Amino acid sequence: MVVKKHSQSVGKRAYRRTFLASVGLGASAVLAGCTGDDWTDEDTIRMLSSTEGTTAYAANEGLTAVVNEHTDDVFAEAQPSPGTEANIGSLMDEDAEMVFSQNWGMNLIMEEEEPYDELGFDVVQFFHFYTLPWFFVTANEEIESIADIDEETQVSPTPEGSGTAAPLEHALSFATDDFDRVSYDFAEQASAMEEGRLEVGVGSYMNLEIEPGWLQEMGGTVDYHIPTIPDEVHDEWESDSGIAVGTFPGDEIETASGAPDEVVTPIFEYNFVGRQDLTYDMVYAFLEALHENREELGGYHEVLSKLEDEENFTNELYEDVPLHAAAYDYWDEEGLLNDDHERADDP
Repeated sequence: MVVKKHSQSVGKRAYRRTFLASVGLGASAVLAGCTGDDWTDEDTIRMLSSTEGTTAYAANEGLTAVVNEHTDDVFAEAQPSPGTEANIGSLMDEDAEMVFSQNWGMNLIMEEEEPYDELGFDVVQFFHFYTLPWFFVTANEEIESIADIDEETQVSPTPEGSGTAAPLEHALSFATDDFDRVSYDFAEQASAMEEGRLEVGVGSYMNLEIEPGWLQEMGGTVDYHIPTIPDEVHDEWESDSGIAVGTFPGDEIETASGAPDEVVTPIFEYNFVGRQDLTYDMVYAFLEALHENREELGGYHEVLSKLEDEENFTNELYEDVPLHAAAYDYWDEEGLLNDDHERADDP
């Protein structure tokens, strides 16, 4: 998956507002590291993904558990975070060493667009975490296509402030001029639909294999279906530099009462990124422990099982983002890189 350049000014303004709010959260809401008597700050990699209770956070705990079980050279600590936007703020504040991000935000970072034009450090990547398509869902039988959405339709394209909200709002702009923007957490969508407070929400399909628990709950609460994407909208998405697009068979979403034969959806690649100046030996020890013991990952969380195939650590790396020097050297030694990958300067 290529990191695509984003050039839509409306999307950038929306992203800037939510990012600036999240930086404040990142400084105050992200927990300080608690490493115990045997570890110092210099030994610790604080890893941020998302809020507690999410698949991302649980999977992040699995990553750190495997690393800590198999090396004494570094201590990895999973910490909760408001999400991808706050994660970059935590890197700015040096409150974290590794954080997960996704295509949309990384596009802005690499293009040095606001609010990332004065980060004060170089961003590098370490390894791929997971793939996440986001598609629209509805329990309103009259909404057969996203083109049926109008200014009165209640839509929650992920909660306001999430890193995915701006790109999904941008994707909707090709199908409708306006909609009634409401905001619900993922687990709240089912009850909101049942009570008539939400007409169009979102679903996801982790690694194109796993329905999250909240989507399964939605299927047990309301008869939701996946609306179609008009061909002209699909074409616009494909030609837009800010949207990565994929498809999957609609019948794979077992909790949906109906779906197109092929679901067309924006797709996001979530990778762990950090600062170029993170200590070389720390990064190398972390990746070595994680990679050499990858067969244990699926036992901690189903979404991590894909990383048991070692190629998935690097197959979906961002093409335009350099690898940390230690990450490049380690993956190169394992034969998992190609000529398109770039090595950052030594810390």
